[in-house]
Amino acid sequence: MSEATIWNLVFWDGNAVIWPKAEMLKGTMMGMVQRQLAHLDVPQRHEFITLERLEEFSGAAVMNSWTPGIPVSAIASYTIEEARPFIELLHRAHEAEPAEFP
Repeated sequence: MSEATIWNLVFWDGNAVIWPKAEMLKGTMMGMVQRQLAHLDVPQRHEFITLERLEEFSGAAVMNSWTPGIPVSAIASYTIEEARPFIELLHRAHEAEPAEFP
């Protein structure tokens, strides 16, 4: 699993942000969020994500150019709990991105 035509998928394991390891177009929002998570010292890693691995995650979100994170509640037959702190973290990282660079 990685992305669709207009969004990127991201997961949370309770401590780190997990980006799917797959060929994908790195979206603008994804780049901003990754950059600011790094500045916030939030652990991030890239891993192969399969349906069978969904049980390992405590949250999932999609993002695109208009939002840094919308909770994902299910993928196929797997239910994913909404991890409000994870969604808030993604939004906080987006808000930390400067509107202009010097």
